Amino acid sequence: MKSKTQGYIFVLLAITIFSLQDAISKHLGSAYPPVFVTMIRYWAFALFTVLLASKMRGGLSATARTKRPVLQIVRGLLLAAQVVAVISCFAVIGLAHSQAIFSATPILIALLSMPILGERVGWRRWTAICAGLIGVLMILKPEGGFFDLKLLLAILSCFLFAFYVIATRLVSRDDSAMTSFFYTGVVGGVAMTLVGPFYWTWMTTPDWGWMALVCMTSISSHYFLIRAYDMLDAAAVQPLTYLQLVYASIIGTTIYGETLSLNTIIGSLIVVGSGIFTIWREHVVGRRKSASS
Repeated sequence: MKSKTQGYIFVLLAITIFSLQDAISKHLGSAYPPVFVTMIRYWAFALFTVLLASKMRGGLSATARTKRPVLQIVRGLLLAAQVVAVISCFAVIGLAHSQAIFSATPILIALLSMPILGERVGWRRWTAICAGLIGVLMILKPEGGFFDLKLLLAILSCFLFAFYVIATRLVSRDDSAMTSFFYTGVVGGVAMTLVGPFYWTWMTTPDWGWMALVCMTSISSHYFLIRAYDMLDAAAVQPLTYLQLVYASIIGTTIYGETLSLNTIIGSLIVVGSGIFTIWREHVVGRRKSASS
């Protein structure tokens, strides 16, 4: 019981820090190229993964050993591209509106898992998926009769992260979570180092301070999330991640002066409800399969 309580504390810490990281990333992404911001952030993240891997049993060589090297590299590239897209979304779409669209990602993962992973989805999850898609359409509803093409960037980000999660599920059949985490940081760090220097921009002294804070929040949030997954099932952790939408709405409206339409609020509630139900059903089906095998 005590470990579960600690697990929930770690989840809340991770989500809170992630939200602070997003708020700072919006500021930096509005002033500097998102690719450049992502590169600096990944340098800190890659260093953290290497240090963590070196302390694991067997050290770096054991952690880096993988049966699916190509898929591990693809995972790392997908997440790096998704981080660039996310920071760009915060800058051009807004923190709250972006997170409202991102909240549909678990539904998209469930949808894509059928053709890619061969997962079967019953009528309950199909109902949740359809309801979630209706919620997304409400969030994306054009104002003034014209669809904002910038929202396509947020949709792209959802797809990138969904494919990343599905790829992670595939490699988890052969590799440990620590190996996947190692490749996430290292591959992303290498990829951004190859691209980022072309977007190098000199920052002001205060913004270097904000960048340092982003790096620290990136490391600490991932650390707390790892600790949380050590103590809790994914089904217990994932619904709580929707708190990021609440944080984003508060930060976006109070600090950045963003506004939320009624459609966005109602659509977000539908998407969150559908997402939580989808995650819960996946957990139930997974437990049944484990019990019968």
